[in-house]
Amino acid sequence: MTTEQTTGTTTPDPTPPGGATDVRLLAADWPIAASTLPFPAVTPDGRAVQEDPTVWHEVLTEIVDAGFDHVDLTDSWLRPGDLDGPALDRLAATARDLGLGLASVSAIRRSVIDAKDGSANLAYSHRTIDAAAALGIGVVSVGLHQALTAQQKEQLWFWTAPGHHDDPDDWPLAVARFQELGRHAAEVGVLLSLEMYEDTFLGTADSAVRLVEEIGLPEVGLNPDIANLVRLHRPVEPWRELVEKTLPYTNFWHVKNYARDEDPERDAYFSVPAPMQFGLIDYRSAFRTALASGFQGVICTENYGGDGLSVCAANRDYLRAYVLPKRPGYALGTSRVRQHDLTGAAR
Repeated sequence: MTTEQTTGTTTPDPTPPGGATDVRLLAADWPIAASTLPFPAVTPDGRAVQEDPTVWHEVLTEIVDAGFDHVDLTDSWLRPGDLDGPALDRLAATARDLGLGLASVSAIRRSVIDAKDGSANLAYSHRTIDAAAALGIGVVSVGLHQALTAQQKEQLWFWTAPGHHDDPDDWPLAVARFQELGRHAAEVGVLLSLEMYEDTFLGTADSAVRLVEEIGLPEVGLNPDIANLVRLHRPVEPWRELVEKTLPYTNFWHVKNYARDEDPERDAYFSVPAPMQFGLIDYRSAFRTALASGFQGVICTENYGGDGLSVCAANRDYLRAYVLPKRPGYALGTSRVRQHDLTGAAR
C-alpha cells in the first residue's frame, strides 16, 4: 500500500461506454453470493453435511432455485478446509453441474489469537486458503470472533449477550498471524478479507483500519460487515462513519441489515433483523461510497432468522434493481487494497 493510493478519486473512464477497456462490474453481472449461513451442519434427519455430498447437492440446488448464480461457502455449514482432494473435486463438480459459481469462503469463529485454539485455527485457516485455491475461489474471509458463550447460546439473538473481548496484548500476534495468512493467500492467488465483529481488534472502524495498515499487504483487506455492530443493544458507531472509514480497505462484503431503535436517556437499545432496504443502514448511500473507494469485490448476502435464503434473495434483487450501477463508464475510485478480477466470473 502506498500513500498515492488515495480513495475518492472518481474520474470517469474516458473510454466510451461499453468500450474494450471498461471492465467495471455492473448490476447485472456483479457477483452476489448466497451465504450458506441459514443451513445447518447437520440436517434435520441427522446427516452430517461435512460427510454427505448428497446434502451439498440438495442445498446448492435450493440456492440455484432461489435465483442465485454464486454461493459463499460459510463454514458453519461446510468446511472446505477439512475436505480432502477428492471431496473438493466432488464439491466443485456439483457446483459446476448446477451452474453455480463458488465465489468465496467465510471461515467464522476461528480466531487465530484464541488463547486455547489459536494455533489450530491458524492451521485451519491455511487449509481453508488452500481449499479455496483448489476450488478456484478468489477470496477467503476470516475474523477474530470466537465461539459463542453458553449465555449467548441461550438467547433468541446471540448478540444480546456479551461475548469474547480481545486482549490488547494479543495485537502483535494478530498482525503477525494475519501477515502469515496474507502471504500464503498471495502465493496461491487468493485475497484475505478480515470480518468486522464487536469487541475484537476488528470491532471499530479505526481499529480495523489500523490492523490492515499494520499488516501491510495489498492482498489483505476488510470485510466491513457493519451490521454486526449496528445490531448491538448498546451505543454503537454511526454506520456512515463506519462506511467512510472502512470501505477504502474493503475487498469483500457481507451485507445484511437490522431495524434499530434507541432511547439513550433510558439506556435502551433494540434491534431485529430486516431486509436490506428496510433496515437502518442505507445501502444505496453505502455503495456510492464503495464505488468512490474502488470496491469491485464479491458481495455476500446474509440474514438471521426466518426464511434466511428468501431474505438473501430479496436482498440480491434489491441490490441489482436499485443500488448497483447499471451503466458502463461510471466513476470508480482507487482502493487501498487489491481487488479480485471478477469480470470473467459473473454470469
